[in-house]
Amino acid sequence: MYESLLNLSSDPIAEFERLQRELQQVLGPGLGRPGSIRALASGAFPAINVGSTPSSMEIYAFVPGVDPNDLDLQIHRGLLSISGERRPVRSAEEGNCSVYANERYSGRFKRTVSLNDEVDTDKVEAHCCDGVLRISLPRREAAQPRRISIQ
Repeated sequence: MYESLLNLSSDPIAEFERLQRELQQVLGPGLGRPGSIRALASGAFPAINVGSTPSSMEIYAFVPGVDPNDLDLQIHRGLLSISGERRPVRSAEEGNCSVYANERYSGRFKRTVSLNDEVDTDKVEAHCCDGVLRISLPRREAAQPRRISIQ
C-alpha cells in the first residue's frame, strides 16, 4: 500500500478515489458514506446515471414504484431538479403485522443535477418506462463538434 504513494497520478480526483478504495478495503464499507467522492451516499433516492454524447447530455433516474404523474422535472438557472413522491406499499393484511425491516424508500425526494451552458433547455425530452426516467438534453448547435473541410 505504501509504494502506491510514490506513484501519484496526474489526476487528483482519480488519486483520491483510489486512496478511498484502499481505505475501504482495510477499514470495511463506508458506513453510509458515498462510494465515490462524486456520488451521494448509498441509498440516495433516486439513483441516477449522468453521461454525455457528442450531441446530448443523458440522465437516467431509477424510480421503480413511482407513478410518472408523481414526478416533477424543472430547469432553473442551470440546474435540473427531479422531485416527486414514492408512496409506501401497504397490503390489506399489514394492519396486524410487525415490521422487522423496511429497506424500501418511500416519501418525498428531490435530486438536482448541474447542467453546463451547452445544453439547449428548450428541447429537453423526458420519458419514463418500467421505472426508468430518461432525460435527454440536446446540446446547442454551436456546442456540437463539427468537421471542418481543408481546402
